[in-house]
Amino acid sequence: MTHESPSQRAAGFSARAHRGQLRRDGITPYSAHPARVALLCATLFRCTDEDTLAAAYLHDVIEDCACDYDEIAAAFGATVAGYVDGMTKDMRLREDLRERAYHEQLEQAPTAVRLIKLADTLDNLSDAVGDRTEKALGKARAAIKLARRDPALADAVAIMCDRLATFGFDSN
Repeated sequence: MTHESPSQRAAGFSARAHRGQLRRDGITPYSAHPARVALLCATLFRCTDEDTLAAAYLHDVIEDCACDYDEIAAAFGATVAGYVDGMTKDMRLREDLRERAYHEQLEQAPTAVRLIKLADTLDNLSDAVGDRTEKALGKARAAIKLARRDPALADAVAIMCDRLATFGFDSN
């Protein structure tokens, strides 16, 4: 019997949950996105916390798949489920209200959720094209602004700003 870490189990869970979904380009399997988000958390932001890495893999499963909080909690525990829930928009709300509620939710979120949000926006920006680039850049800047309030994320914010500069973007 092999022992998989929570993040390894989450990688498999995410791949199964997102099976058949594609990124906006219509070619790339959607599961590549959460895998890249987890990879950014682990490598670029040097996160080693298994709950955070597991949640990075799972960050879109409640919002985009037939999964709910209870299923995530049963499989990965309340901490991981809480982080995933913190990354999940309430799709029952109108879009304008949804975005405002989501921003307020992120303002109250723990450090791990804000770190995942940085990685999520960076990955989304890296494959944005055309008019979607400005929207993705705005979301990345908002994630940076939010993360700047958290001293524990100072290194991640500096790395994120440097990465945006590499893309030729101002982080402000």
